[in-house]
Amino acid sequence: MQLIIWFGVFIGIFYFFIIMPRKRQEKKHGDLIDSLKKGEKVVTIGGVRGEITRVKEDTFVLKTGDSTEIEFIKKAIAYRVGDPQ
Repeated sequence: MQLIIWFGVFIGIFYFFIIMPRKRQEKKHGDLIDSLKKGEKVVTIGGVRGEITRVKEDTFVLKTGDSTEIEFIKKAIAYRVGDPQ
């Protein structure tokens, strides 16, 4: 019986310290991705900085230089330039 109680305590701690913060972070990132529009400056998870020139269903096209455009999947965007980290 005592083992079951400890197991329940462990599951509760695991949920509150591992799963809940991760879900909160995923929701925040999803909200960021949904709010991005053409013309905004972003940084990818690889450190590439660029301005969004086109928004497609699953991707963003970023202008990274004078004549360079790169297409990234939406999950590859880390943050919007100027937003607090």
